[in-house]
Amino acid sequence: MADLFVKYGYTPDKEAIDRSLDILSKNLENVVSPQVLKDCFSLMDLTSLKTTDTEESISKLVAKVNAFKADYPAYPLPASICVYPNFAGLVKSRREDPEVHVTTVAGCFPTSQSYVEVKVKECEMAVAAGADEIDIVLALNSFLSGDYAKAGSEIRAMRQAIDKAAAAQKRHVILKVILETGLLVTPEAIANASFLAMEEGADFIKTSTGKVDVNATPMAAYVMCQCIKAFYEHTGKKVGFKAAGGLSTAMDAVCYYSIVSSILGKDWLNKDLFRFGVSRLGNSLLSAIEQKTVAYF
Repeated sequence: MADLFVKYGYTPDKEAIDRSLDILSKNLENVVSPQVLKDCFSLMDLTSLKTTDTEESISKLVAKVNAFKADYPAYPLPASICVYPNFAGLVKSRREDPEVHVTTVAGCFPTSQSYVEVKVKECEMAVAAGADEIDIVLALNSFLSGDYAKAGSEIRAMRQAIDKAAAAQKRHVILKVILETGLLVTPEAIANASFLAMEEGADFIKTSTGKVDVNATPMAAYVMCQCIKAFYEHTGKKVGFKAAGGLSTAMDAVCYYSIVSSILGKDWLNKDLFRFGVSRLGNSLLSAIEQKTVAYF
């Protein structure tokens, strides 16, 4: 299949990307501020995706989010709590503020290695249980073989199933597609995956599962944001960006914030179009703002 990015008048230029990232990295100290760090906090999908997750551990996480405004009244809440789909109902029943969304992974996360019927059913069940947002993984078994049509058809099948299940509850559920950019390696492959996911109905494109050796990188983020911009210019549809996997420091967040700001502009600097998938970042942001070690989450 021909490169999808050519269709949108975009070709990744690695040397130009490297130069831009070098300039951005040297300017991060001029970008960081308490307000930017609080903005980053509001963009978090506060995540627990461990084999050892239990009802008790997830309930404790939700309780911390519920208590957060009382403990830190000058701070925003995170955008969502992200869990495995079997915990969707638990998070929905225990969260106190519906502005904090219930996010679940689905579609046989993190490998996407199963029957498409199983992936679709898991998405339907997650919506039925109360998920406001669902993160699925691009079928790399098809994509890396060059069968973009099959990889795209799986995204489309899950998109349609999510929409149908959500419509039955008279609501809309956000779909994020994880590209697993560390396994795509090249800017060209990342661009093709980005456009494929957006064409098939992704509301967000996301870097990584956090379950492979190479997760989010500034290069991958830069390419994805350039693709989002090109897609918007051609279709008028604003697709969101989510950085996930390996983000642990406040300056990691500021780096991705700067990439989104420089390419997509202020319109994207909100939780409707920009997210961080994180388990450790919340404490790092709190510590950076408070100027002392904070271990809240």
